Amino acid sequence: MTVGSLLRRAWRQSVGRLLMITGVSGLLGLLIGQFWPMLALSAFSILCWHYWRLNRLLAQLYQRRRLREIDGRGLWDDLEMLLHRRQSEGRARVRRLLGIVRGYRHAASLMPDAVLLLSRDSDRVEWCNRQARELLGLGPIGHERGISDIFEGPQVAAWVASGQTEEPLFDLPCPRDPSIRLSLRLLPYSSTQWLLVVRDVTKLMRLEQLRRDFVANVSHELRTPLTVVHGYLDILDTDDYPELEPMLEEMRKQSARMSQLVEDLLTLSRLEAQEALAQREVVAMTPLLTTLKREAQALSASRHRITVEDAADVDLLGSTRELHSAFSNLVSNAVRYTPTDGSIEVKFEKTPDGGVMLSVIDSGYGIPAQHLPRLTERFYRVSTSRARETGGTGLGLSIVKHVLNLHQAHLEISSEVGKGSRFACVFGPDAVTERARGSDAA
Repeated sequence: MTVGSLLRRAWRQSVGRLLMITGVSGLLGLLIGQFWPMLALSAFSILCWHYWRLNRLLAQLYQRRRLREIDGRGLWDDLEMLLHRRQSEGRARVRRLLGIVRGYRHAASLMPDAVLLLSRDSDRVEWCNRQARELLGLGPIGHERGISDIFEGPQVAAWVASGQTEEPLFDLPCPRDPSIRLSLRLLPYSSTQWLLVVRDVTKLMRLEQLRRDFVANVSHELRTPLTVVHGYLDILDTDDYPELEPMLEEMRKQSARMSQLVEDLLTLSRLEAQEALAQREVVAMTPLLTTLKREAQALSASRHRITVEDAADVDLLGSTRELHSAFSNLVSNAVRYTPTDGSIEVKFEKTPDGGVMLSVIDSGYGIPAQHLPRLTERFYRVSTSRARETGGTGLGLSIVKHVLNLHQAHLEISSEVGKGSRFACVFGPDAVTERARGSDAA
């Protein structure tokens, strides 16, 4: 039956019952000669009965008692039946939600990582799994502590308060044991809660350190024999055996490429070992831009149109050696991967936030979009054959990324196949200083 038909049936039953009671009372009043008193008594009794049903229903609702499951025989019975259905549906919904919550918590308890549920308002721990209690030393009642009580210092509390869901914290000491290194990632769980995932990365850090030491040691050991081989190749005289000249030239070329690879590996190892710059000096951009232009012209050998524009009229704070290495890598890449008669433009300009940006723009081959996120990985190449032809080592952009990280800057890359690429080193306002007057223009 439809809702309308059920409502009409209940209405008819209630009205029929009232008419029957009123009719019986009126007939009885006529028989005893008290028609109006009996009719009034009947109306009063009906009103009292309605108030009694209303009072009983309200009492059951206030006491959270479960209503009866009955077949409706009037408006009140139908009302109780509907409320009973709503109660049953609500209880089923609560049981289902509790089952989902228990499932989530059970899944979180099985995770190898530590998981904490934080309040966005107070940063207090509302729930944590067993791994969090063991890793962070929270004890059985971990939810009674705030995140600032667990991690000493303001760094973690400020990071959580700022809602840094995109930037995880890495290589933090564990509160229970400082020799254990942790990584923290913040995830939005609800509008009022954060989900904090804490991972033990001690083994990963050790493996990373082993890799760095291995690369640095091997590169250092390769430097001496390569220098010897390269030196002997340079002094070999092929006047008596001219047919050997092409082979010796190829050997010199590959030896030089190998030496450059070793130097890049050593540079990268040194940068990775640095957590910050030892000291910041004023980097004079006018002579640096002049040097970049001269290097680009020498590498290009008049095959490209090269322009340098200094529109910022400021200098940088940092390491001249490291920044020259990074900028030179970008310029040399632009020369290598731009066809003959192409253009290369170096721009040094201010950004709207008060920082500066050095951009290297070329009209080269361009890079497909799927390769852009991985360009700064070690030895990653878009085209292996083209990189070998141009003499690249696959480490240049990785060196640029590490140099910029040491200067609290970042690299922005945009490219379109067939139209060229743009590599921009973006520095914040803290890295900018006024330029000394009287310096020559680039």
